[in-house]
Amino acid sequence: MGSIVVFENVSLDGVIQDPTGEEGFSPHDWRAGLTPTDRQNWDKLLLDDALGAQVLLLGRRSYEFFAARYPHRAGEMADRMNTLPKYVVSANLADPGWNNSTVLGRDTVDEVSKLKHTVNGEIRIYASSQLVHTLIEHDLVDELRLMIFPLVMGAGNRLFDHTSNPEPVRPKPLRLIDTRTVGDSLTYLTYRRIPPIPTNASE
Repeated sequence: MGSIVVFENVSLDGVIQDPTGEEGFSPHDWRAGLTPTDRQNWDKLLLDDALGAQVLLLGRRSYEFFAARYPHRAGEMADRMNTLPKYVVSANLADPGWNNSTVLGRDTVDEVSKLKHTVNGEIRIYASSQLVHTLIEHDLVDELRLMIFPLVMGAGNRLFDHTSNPEPVRPKPLRLIDTRTVGDSLTYLTYRRIPPIPTNASE
């Protein structure tokens, strides 16, 4: 059975929207403030992360963002992204143009649950905030890998957003399993989901 691992670039106030400044939300590229050494270490960690994935799982907008760029790039990261099997969650994308791509059905939770049972290894999600929110809400994310950038955005989509579930709030317990600095400016945190204890479990 596969595990769903989310990798996100995150500001100090939890924003994950448009970190490269290419989507129109903010003109600021978060990477612009990094030193060459910071950027080199960030690039290496991201490549190592991609090399550890068995498949990519993406929301439609993130899929289209990556698909418009990586097929025209060269290098190890581009080679990895282009060759990995890719699954995109979309209700209206009929013919994905990026190689090794498969469109999942409309029922996100059901389709991703099936995917977890067919993949042996890590299912990686990059960006795809709406998809990540849905999967966190339904306890389908097994691990969060967060690259913390030393800036405060003040607005934007956040990693942990309001739930759409009308039921009372239920905490999502996580365990910190790794923390490290990347270069001089970045912090990399890894959290693993703690499965909920069944309410009828015997004491």
